[in-house]
Amino acid sequence: MRDLLESKLARFESLERALIDPVTLADGQRLAAAAREHGSLAKLALRYREFLAVERQIADLEELGRGDDHEMRGLAEAELPDLEARRDAEWDELSDLCSDDDDADRARCIVELRAGTGGDEAGLFVRDLFEMYRRYGAERSWNFEVLDASPTELGGFKDLVLGVSGEAVYRTLRHESGGHRVQRVPDTETKGRIHTSAATVAVLPEPEDVEVSLSPDDYRKDLFCASGPGGQHVNKTASAVRLTHLATGLVVQCQDEKSQHKNLAKALRVLKTRLYEREREIEHEKRSSERKGLVGSGDRSQRIRTYNFPQNRVTDHRINESFTLDQVMAGRLSLVIDAIERHAREARKRDMAARPVGPA
Repeated sequence: MRDLLESKLARFESLERALIDPVTLADGQRLAAAAREHGSLAKLALRYREFLAVERQIADLEELGRGDDHEMRGLAEAELPDLEARRDAEWDELSDLCSDDDDADRARCIVELRAGTGGDEAGLFVRDLFEMYRRYGAERSWNFEVLDASPTELGGFKDLVLGVSGEAVYRTLRHESGGHRVQRVPDTETKGRIHTSAATVAVLPEPEDVEVSLSPDDYRKDLFCASGPGGQHVNKTASAVRLTHLATGLVVQCQDEKSQHKNLAKALRVLKTRLYEREREIEHEKRSSERKGLVGSGDRSQRIRTYNFPQNRVTDHRINESFTLDQVMAGRLSLVIDAIERHAREARKRDMAARPVGPA
């Protein structure tokens, strides 16, 4: 961990010097990228600087405590406990920051909801999940934008892609990725039988334009007429856009807008986000697989939560805790999210407690 902190501080100080003398970053995009990276490192780097300052004070007092001056020894022994307690608290905060996701503080993310097993009922469940997130986000003044939608005849969605922006949006929603299962009696069920359906949720940090370079030569653009259940949802002109990234084969499409240009802009946002997520996954696999324990791997097929309507209960299987379903669906998703974060924090502290504090 010391090696990581030292490298982060060195990079922060290097960027600090470059930003003071911006001639070295004459290109506008390079300057913007450097400023953003500097900002993302600031919290950790400044905290580590404080930690190092406290360590130096402790070392100075310990040196005084070994001297011949009885009065100075007494002063050192009196001040050491408070400084050591402060050092330990600083280390705990650094441990939390180091184990956090590099993208945790992003203010924009893409949320993809897809119907799984269960037919029309799965599509309705996607709609209910969307409403749950929208109610939760409304209390936090988040902005929701539909980037793509494939509605069903009964008012649900086969697929729904959202752009969400606001304070701490990715940090808050990141643990929602995975398989969500619902158990309830569908409106179309005449015999009162409970059905089990599923949907998947993927929450991806949305990169800045300077982070993902994408030119028209990198993808194929296809135009087609928007599809839907009929009526106003069907577009008779070829305004829907499908993009295929040539190098990776990734495909995205957007058909929610009547304007081809607006659909293209939205599709590019989603494609850049998926490319960025792909790079994140590759880098994550290179570094380690340590974080898969508590909150899961984030694999979209993994079942993370069950919504049991007859019993008015939501159970998150990663932490094995249950919550009142009607409260969660009404927008009090913080009941679940706060519990997950609490468990994650405790697990990190247990992990760090097993490692010695000091130079690596």
